[in-house]
Amino acid sequence: MRLGVDFGGTKIEAALLDSTGEMRVRRRAPNPGSYRAAIDAVAALMGAVEAEAGARANTVGIAVPGSLSPADGRMRNANSVWLNGEPFLQGVSAALSRPVRLENDANCFALSEAVDGAAAHGRVVFGVILGTGCGGGVVVERTVVAGANGVAGEWGHTPLPWPRADEVAPRDWCGRRGCLEQWISGSGFRRWAGMSAEEAAAAADAGDAKALAALDLLADRIARGLAVVIDILDPDVIVLGGGVSNIERLYPSIRGKLIAHVFSDVVRTEIVKNRHGDSSGVRGAAWLFSPEEAA
Repeated sequence: MRLGVDFGGTKIEAALLDSTGEMRVRRRAPNPGSYRAAIDAVAALMGAVEAEAGARANTVGIAVPGSLSPADGRMRNANSVWLNGEPFLQGVSAALSRPVRLENDANCFALSEAVDGAAAHGRVVFGVILGTGCGGGVVVERTVVAGANGVAGEWGHTPLPWPRADEVAPRDWCGRRGCLEQWISGSGFRRWAGMSAEEAAAAADAGDAKALAALDLLADRIARGLAVVIDILDPDVIVLGGGVSNIERLYPSIRGKLIAHVFSDVVRTEIVKNRHGDSSGVRGAAWLFSPEEAA
């Protein structure tokens, strides 16, 4: 048995998975919004899940919005800014008294889809979250690649490639300008399109010309961003998650636009929708331990 925890900005979710990946018990609780209270909330939620299942997890994996600094092991780059600078892994490990691993939420999403999701047939997988923010994760042979600096896959905080003259973005929360997150996340789309991605999808289905044009531009911006990923990583599969990933018309549009930007005469990389939806974070966190380690 393995426990996964998805530590989101507004909620914390915990789930107990068996050796086949079946989710036995799943529970959610509000994120209290402060460091010490959050550790207590994770411990309480884990206890409730194990009590309901009547089983104890051998391992605990946690998906977080941000990453651990290789320098001191403290949290950094979290949009839940009160986590930054805190020894979150050490604090949770002490509270839970068992092996704990912590990984970026986009990496956990990518791992979930690479292990038993939409990208399970791929050796090299790039996972993309297009939600309130924009994240990415790299998985090779069902193992997360964190990188020498712990930032592998931080695609959302790279610039929009080949920007047009009118593509001047405001400053991102990270302090830099021009980040992809400002252009292709759900919040970024609302800023420049004047409507949510869901509203645009519904309007486009009804034939609205403005919505159709906005979604076409969104697909072009996503394709430009993914072209750089393909040029550098050349993954077998790119799997999309987050609210924007639910817009079905984006997939053929993105695929059609990639060839103009990728430095190749073919684009064989698959662009697919996730299989596990909002369960991928908690599932990927649980898969941070191999079956042998969790036994």
